[in-house]
Amino acid sequence: MPKVKKFKIEAEIVHGECPTCYELTMLVGLSNDVYRCMNCGSDLHQHVNGKISYLPIMPAREDGGKPFVKEWK
Repeated sequence: MPKVKKFKIEAEIVHGECPTCYELTMLVGLSNDVYRCMNCGSDLHQHVNGKISYLPIMPAREDGGKPFVKEWK
């Protein structure tokens, strides 16, 4: 009988303000520095530079143009 390998998945859950929807919400860690907002579903990149801040991940545009960034708080 083959051995069944068990593994445990642990997700880091933090509370923070999402810069996309401006809500204080739970952010679930997808990797060491990528989080997902549980309110709007946007993917955020964690930056630590004296304070922890979360910035949206901007995918490259298909037409080769520069992405438009709206004003954040």
